[in-house]
Amino acid sequence: MQTAPAPRHTSFGALFDALLANVERVIQGKREPVRLSLVCLFAEGHLLIEDVPGVGKTSMAKALARSIDGTWSRIQFTPDLLPSDVTGVSVWNRVANEFEFRAGGVFADVVLADEINRASPKTQSALLEAMEERQVTVDTKTYGLPRPFMVIATQNPIELEGTYPLPEAQLDRFLMRIQMGYPSNDAERAILDTHGSHASVEEISPVTTAAEVVAGARAVADLHVADNIKAYIVDLVTATRQHRDLALGVSPRGALALQRAARALAASIGRDYVVPDDVKRLAVAVLEHRLLLAPDAQLRGAAPGDVVRELLASVPVPGATG
Repeated sequence: MQTAPAPRHTSFGALFDALLANVERVIQGKREPVRLSLVCLFAEGHLLIEDVPGVGKTSMAKALARSIDGTWSRIQFTPDLLPSDVTGVSVWNRVANEFEFRAGGVFADVVLADEINRASPKTQSALLEAMEERQVTVDTKTYGLPRPFMVIATQNPIELEGTYPLPEAQLDRFLMRIQMGYPSNDAERAILDTHGSHASVEEISPVTTAAEVVAGARAVADLHVADNIKAYIVDLVTATRQHRDLALGVSPRGALALQRAARALAASIGRDYVVPDDVKRLAVAVLEHRLLLAPDAQLRGAAPGDVVRELLASVPVPGATG
């Protein structure tokens, strides 16, 4: 793979579009999942891609990682994976007569945690500190992680054999959970037509630098959010805490996540302010995995995503932003 210096982009929109086009060289007919993954990157969040095997989860994660001229690593989660394989371990150095730290796979700008729900809960929890505080602590010593730092985890639905459901504390660390879904008939025919001639993940080159991504994320963090938009976000998350079908609503971390993601989405469209449609477009991806259904709702076959959509239809939308 060529790693020539990535060109400087004149605006955030140009940077976002360049990344979008590069990932779409590999992932066809999935513009919305690709856009959401990039929104997650610039919101400085982590992404959980959940779907059945064979729909392009790992390919999209690898394509995004390769589009950035930074460091990236892949950790294949298996039942025998140890926490030290993720975070690192202190090893005795005979020459120096002291312990030295050998970094684990989590020390990279983009970390692909492939099939995260195939590892034990103990190993899954090794990512908690890294994802929340962007650091790891090994043998009482704390080591900072690079910037940008993004975990892209893939998982198959927990109904499949040999998987472990992610605990609520782990799920809450992900800014978004998205599904790839099956391609449309036209998109799938295009995949068959271009198989063998379309760019593979290994063939794409970086289109930006890690420093440019960090600068873009800083610009996104300063995007204007009007008071009535903030009130709308608070109304939504408060409604989840009072809904009859939910045993656990959205935490304040979830409200902050929705605001961060809405800022990144607005910037990707070319706006310097957030509108209610940004919040509504992201609400399911940002909030759904943070909800815990009440037992009777589970028996009825309710889904957290349906609850979020119900609340989006019932919570009053603010008027003009100011």
